[in-house]
Amino acid sequence: MPGKTVRTRFAPSPTGFMHVGNLRTALYAFLLARSQNGKFILRIEDTDQARYVEGAVDVIYKTLESAGITHDEGPDVGGDFGPYIQSERKKLYLPYAEELVKKGAAYYCFCDKQEAADPAPEGDPAVSGYDGRCRNLDPETVAANLAAGKPYVIRQKIDKDGVSTYHDAVYGEITIENKVLDDQILIKRDGMPTYNFANVIDDHTMGITHVVRGCEYLSSTPKYNLLYRAFGWEVPEYVHLPLIMGRDAEGNVSKLSKRHGSVSFEGLVAEGYLPAAVINYIALLGWSPKNDREIFSLAELEQIFNVNGLNKSAAVFDYDKLTWMNGEYIKALSPEAFAALAFPFSKLAGTALEEKWPLIAPLLQQRVEKLTDIPEKIGFLSEQPDYSAELFRNKKSKATPETAKAALEALIPEFEALEAWDVESLNAVMTRYAEAQGVKIGQPMWAIRIGVSGLAVTPGGPSEIMTILGREESLRRLQLARQK
Repeated sequence: MPGKTVRTRFAPSPTGFMHVGNLRTALYAFLLARSQNGKFILRIEDTDQARYVEGAVDVIYKTLESAGITHDEGPDVGGDFGPYIQSERKKLYLPYAEELVKKGAAYYCFCDKQEAADPAPEGDPAVSGYDGRCRNLDPETVAANLAAGKPYVIRQKIDKDGVSTYHDAVYGEITIENKVLDDQILIKRDGMPTYNFANVIDDHTMGITHVVRGCEYLSSTPKYNLLYRAFGWEVPEYVHLPLIMGRDAEGNVSKLSKRHGSVSFEGLVAEGYLPAAVINYIALLGWSPKNDREIFSLAELEQIFNVNGLNKSAAVFDYDKLTWMNGEYIKALSPEAFAALAFPFSKLAGTALEEKWPLIAPLLQQRVEKLTDIPEKIGFLSEQPDYSAELFRNKKSKATPETAKAALEALIPEFEALEAWDVESLNAVMTRYAEAQGVKIGQPMWAIRIGVSGLAVTPGGPSEIMTILGREESLRRLQLARQK
């Protein structure tokens, strides 16, 4: 659509959490609009009231805000094409459906659900879905049924001959035989439009130029195009996205679901993934930039996104890759930002260690890939795990339980005599001991690390740990280590 302002939309249904597949659709629609200096619209499609979940609209707003995906028009910000909630547009749809009836592109169907499911006595086996028994009711019968108040739906009347062909920006030319297209319902018995009808009316009346959605709609798009043409409207450009798959522990690949791990944005954030990292990773699920870079800010993605980089093949959600990327984002945070983001995950609120968080946080930032890793990494500060004296053995440091015992017996009195209990003073004690014994500093440090932590790997060295634990607790642990 040359010369037109690009207008894309994200039209979620308020049925619960935001699946990563929905979020990717929103992201790509947003990036397409921003990359073309266009407009991105949020529309809430709540025509299926049976599936409506209370609070789900707020989840949509919160998710988009957290992800940095801002809309130019929508229920909360307004715009020239509102209302942007389908249930508030209910009066709009019936006149359009009735116009299609007059044009011969739709018809009143008075069958109940049971009749619609039964095969017609002389039904055409080539007709998919509804058998079409009301397609050719005479006008008098239709008028009589309407006058009698008989319940009805309005169905699209599809010519079953020939084929329908359209172009998709990702999959190229798509051809579907018309005989497999069912006479879909446009207006339900309660007067509400179906999703399939409402999204066509809304996309046209809101001036949507590019429709971005999942590839599961590839086969039904001809039905939408027939509606556009029946009205004499311009068909939008289509961008159908590949599936997102998941891989289980055995290596089997299937459509992404909860058995693979968290599949919602909320769930991933709760697991300690940063929103910016999730968005960066999702952007690469089905789209490839021109270079080999993997870390992009949202602002950078807005500049470089191009639909030509979208792939046809399904993308596999790799949690390990996301975790690596998240670790890179955590490392890039300012120390202050990390400390603020990480504290709620530390589980230290209300404990004696809360006031030590400014000392703990710097030891963690370069060592965690997910914020939920933090409690496990610092759990020894609250409660030292039991450990074997064999843990004092370390080949690299040339440490043994015997060298550890000698170091502990010599160093504990030195620590007890210290006036200042800080990293520099504690390091100085261990350095003097190593020099006096003619050994590398790693040997006494290994003994003290094990003594105060009970772990071979810790965030921070022994001096940092002892500073956090304080004099009394550190000496208590070292005395127990000497007894081991």
